[in-house]
Amino acid sequence: MTRHAFKRAIERNISDREIREVGENIIIIEHYPDDKYSPSSLLLGFTTKNRALHLQVSRMESDTTKIITLYEPDENEWIDHQTRRD
Repeated sequence: MTRHAFKRAIERNISDREIREVGENIIIIEHYPDDKYSPSSLLLGFTTKNRALHLQVSRMESDTTKIITLYEPDENEWIDHQTRRD
């Protein structure tokens, strides 16, 4: 987890447990192959209490996945948490 993601998790009251839960049922909803530092993807997952979370992650040249940022999708910006509104 990046320092930015760690700060956002605290600000948004997202626990380590919720991050682990989301990691068990994620789907990739967007790819960013030309992202600033390395290719990344936006993932959607749900906690056991059905809290939707988006995680933007990057996989560099290793098998390690780095969480860049994370947040609850805003219903004004997302349809069913996975399709951007126009």
